[in-house]
Amino acid sequence: MSLPSEESVRRNSESEGDAESPEYDPHFEPVLSLPLVDIQTNEEDEEELAKIRARLYRYDTADHEWKERGTGDIKLLRHKLNNTVRVVMRRDKTLKVCANHFITPDIRMNVHCGSDKAFNWSVFADFADETMKQELLAIKFGTVQNAELWKAKFAEAQEIVRTKCFLYTQDLSSDDESSITRSEDTDTPEPRTTDKANEDSKKDTLDSDGVVLKLKELKVDSEKSD
Repeated sequence: MSLPSEESVRRNSESEGDAESPEYDPHFEPVLSLPLVDIQTNEEDEEELAKIRARLYRYDTADHEWKERGTGDIKLLRHKLNNTVRVVMRRDKTLKVCANHFITPDIRMNVHCGSDKAFNWSVFADFADETMKQELLAIKFGTVQNAELWKAKFAEAQEIVRTKCFLYTQDLSSDDESSITRSEDTDTPEPRTTDKANEDSKKDTLDSDGVVLKLKELKVDSEKSD
């Protein structure tokens, strides 16, 4: 029995290669078809003011050190109706929330450790762990430009909350209304007019009584003379 030559082996391999061309794409129907699920992120009623990639830290008061909380995109989300703005950050891949708190006008954004790419700030109520907790947070950006953009957008968000959020404008309007009421009460001369009218009526009554007394005295005097 003669062995196949090298040329025949090469031809057979080429023919097999042609049979398995990339154009051949078999299609298999799945055994189970799963429906599409619409996932709610609780961000449907909010608009995005900023989205910057950064690394977040939190200060551990028990160990007295900074601990990394996550790396991902930090966002500023403005509510379309209430004009509240909150900070939301999710970790890469797992998408677990590592920052979730509202912005208030009194938050101060401080330079962290003298770096031009890092800031720290304190929040009274952060809900990243689904429970309200006071936190001291720090954030570090990859470039100076991103850090400056974050600081500018954060200040813009604070101005929106201070001037347009109903929680703060309601207090201002009530103060304005009270001041207007006080000014109107001060300028209104009606109480003085009423008091003056009462004084005039009392004076007229006193005058009429005096006239009556004088008439009685004259009558008595006339009777005595008679």
